[in-house]
Amino acid sequence: MRIIVLGGAGNFGARIVRALRGDPTIDLLVAGRRSILVPGAEDAPCAVVDIGAPDFTQQLRAWSPELVIHCVGPFQGQDYRVANAALAAGAHYLDLADGRQFIVEFAARVKDQAVRAGRVAISGASTLPALSSAVIEELRLGLSSLESIEVIIAPGQRAPRGKATLEAVFSYLGRPFQVWRKGQWRRAWGWMELQKTRLDIGRRLAAACDVPDLELFPARYADVQTVSFYAALEFGAQHLTLWGLAALRRIGLPLPVARWAVSLNRLAGMFDAAAGEKGGMRVSVVGDRSDGGGRMRRTWQLTASAVDGPEIPCVAAILLARRLARGEVFQSGAFPCMGFLTLAEFAPEFARWKITTRMEEVAA
Repeated sequence: MRIIVLGGAGNFGARIVRALRGDPTIDLLVAGRRSILVPGAEDAPCAVVDIGAPDFTQQLRAWSPELVIHCVGPFQGQDYRVANAALAAGAHYLDLADGRQFIVEFAARVKDQAVRAGRVAISGASTLPALSSAVIEELRLGLSSLESIEVIIAPGQRAPRGKATLEAVFSYLGRPFQVWRKGQWRRAWGWMELQKTRLDIGRRLAAACDVPDLELFPARYADVQTVSFYAALEFGAQHLTLWGLAALRRIGLPLPVARWAVSLNRLAGMFDAAAGEKGGMRVSVVGDRSDGGGRMRRTWQLTASAVDGPEIPCVAAILLARRLARGEVFQSGAFPCMGFLTLAEFAPEFARWKITTRMEEVAA
């Protein structure tokens, strides 16, 4: 299968290229606006493809892809031209999108073309919602109801920070968004609503973030009453700085923080020498046991080396690409990445990077 990785030299794209390189079922092409080399996969052929060019669809079709993996973020504010171009070229499509509107509207906007092409198009083949939904499916086994879902991501300070990832976070800093709380839609503010939280990697401050899970999970789990998502940085000073910028934007100051991504990243880098070695993720659900055992809280936690943490958002796309390359048939259409992967399928990739996980259950 010929697979083109758009943004194949980026923070996540390069990791996908290195993982797929050498697979005998895959003819891999690294795509960018100019000829590029990927460290650790210097022998991977390069395809010059510019997603912003007026003739992008023609450029892509010229390479005859069978699968296009879109890693060019940020996805906040993007349209669906890349997905539609991939389908027009006769290829399946995967992306690592984390933009809420992009993923929530993806199926409705792309479904018809995917069905006509007889291909599958999947958005959010990344930590959210691919991994988070797989964890929830595992945690809800044996529960008769699902009352609440909470997801917290706590990246390691030393993890490489891609410019697109920072721009994505800064795009909703101090901006309002809707969250599902106690059975009603309520308003929250990006990078505000601070709370203290405990993970296996230690105590951290956490702040509310606008992510697709906040809208996808209430639609997927009809009985859930509360869905929340928080990000927790390693250093409180960084967290409070972003909180302050968010507060200024909330009161109406037109701060172009998304354009400050590179400068703020340099400032954040000053903390690297004092940083710990780990990052983590926690997913918790509360519900009633089917066997009458009462109301329980089930929690899954992940711990990873800070420098290897960015491998996690790439795993879902890698797994799905390998399945397609082996000839597995997927239903034609367009979907958010939920229900395509089980938690058990992530385990071999986690083991490869010495990423550990554990689960616990306590009375709620």
